Amino acid sequence: PTLRTVLVRRSTVLTAAVSAVTVRTAASLALGGRERLHGLPHEQFWYAAEGTARLVAVRVRGNLTRRSVVFQNALRTALGLALARLVAGSLDLTHGFWVLLAVLTLGRTTAGATWSAVRAAAAGTLAGAFAAGLLIVGAGGASDVYAALLVPMMLVAFTLGPLGGPSWGQGLFTLVVATAFAQIAPVTWRLAEARLVDVLTGSAIGLLCGLLAWPAGARAEIRYGMSGLLRAAAPVVRATTAAVTDGSGESTPQVGSGKGTPQVGSGKGAPRAGNREGAPRAGSGEGTVPAGEAKGAGPASPGVRLTLHRLRIAEAAYAQYRTEPAADAAGSAHDWLSVLDYGSRTLVGAYWLPRTDGMPGLPADARHWAHETAEEVVAATVRAAGFPPDGVRIRPAPLPPEVADRVPAPLLAPLTDVEVWLHALARDLEAGSPPEPEDRTGRKGRKDRKDRPEGQPARYTTASHSSASADLA
Repeated sequence: PTLRTVLVRRSTVLTAAVSAVTVRTAASLALGGRERLHGLPHEQFWYAAEGTARLVAVRVRGNLTRRSVVFQNALRTALGLALARLVAGSLDLTHGFWVLLAVLTLGRTTAGATWSAVRAAAAGTLAGAFAAGLLIVGAGGASDVYAALLVPMMLVAFTLGPLGGPSWGQGLFTLVVATAFAQIAPVTWRLAEARLVDVLTGSAIGLLCGLLAWPAGARAEIRYGMSGLLRAAAPVVRATTAAVTDGSGESTPQVGSGKGTPQVGSGKGAPRAGNREGAPRAGSGEGTVPAGEAKGAGPASPGVRLTLHRLRIAEAAYAQYRTEPAADAAGSAHDWLSVLDYGSRTLVGAYWLPRTDGMPGLPADARHWAHETAEEVVAATVRAAGFPPDGVRIRPAPLPPEVADRVPAPLLAPLTDVEVWLHALARDLEAGSPPEPEDRTGRKGRKDRKDRPEGQPARYTTASHSSASADLA
């Protein structure tokens, strides 16, 4: 094989190695490790040296936006509980905590799912109240009967209830509370009536909150989240490419600085992406020495910080989106997970690709090719953020052989890393924004793909990277 083929393959292998090291380090930190990170970009693991209080504050602050599904769910639940407490106190309902419990257990992230749960819970509670009334009337004050039935009834309720859904859960739990309360004090069939009224009241409150507060759930937010992620990542692609080909120490401007070509990196005061002495670089073959200590509280560049924030918002929206029932049979033509892959790959490139010394001696035509290819990917990213009906098609040109022949050997490997990275980003864009399929009338419209579940990507991160590398090789 030629040198170019070897470099492309090595870049792909080292990318997989970077992923493995990242997973290992993240798992170690998640298990409580706080050791110094040697040879790794401190911007990627900025949280390693932070305390729990600081991390909680960062997480809370990051979700204080109306586009965060975490914030939406928290606010919806808080409003439901506050309203339930107000109604239970105002109406002087017996066992009013059942109203709050109904709001907690029956609330869903969409109005449609909440209505389905409320209907099932109402039917189950009605059946359970009827059975509990018959039990109380039949057993009367015989506490031994209730004592004998309580344990097996709890076993059945807490085992089969979650499996059977809200109807079985609420019905069996009504029997359990009736059996338990009958042993504490004399009860009548009106206990079952009070249980039914409380559950119906809580169900109505939960349904009202579901209708008034973001009734569509993540389905209405995922497009905004993915679009915001793409728009935030586009400048980082340009800046990372410039940081690799032009960057040299503290003279590298930040993303959005307005001075010269926007770059990943800080200048003064914050560590620059890639400013890690001795960190292994994809395609470099260099050794590893201890990295410098990071003093910052987050990624170096505002552009990288914004992309990371938008990625977290989009990931939360996608996770909730996959748990919600489809609103219609049409579904979505977009592979949202491929968009998340694009955001993750952009950040990985910003963390690992830039060099502290730049690439002095890189021929002008090679630098021009890198900038032109990056601009092509950036333009496609901006188009993809609007999710055009015709989708996004992008085929970046590979590094011309005559240009590669003029690149000094020590610089060809990092330039190949950039090439493989940009082509992998292009594949993610195409997968995440495909053309909308035509209906029978020939018009563009959404419909389910029959080859995979809705929202599942056609190709995953490793597959897309390997495919891009195969094309280059």
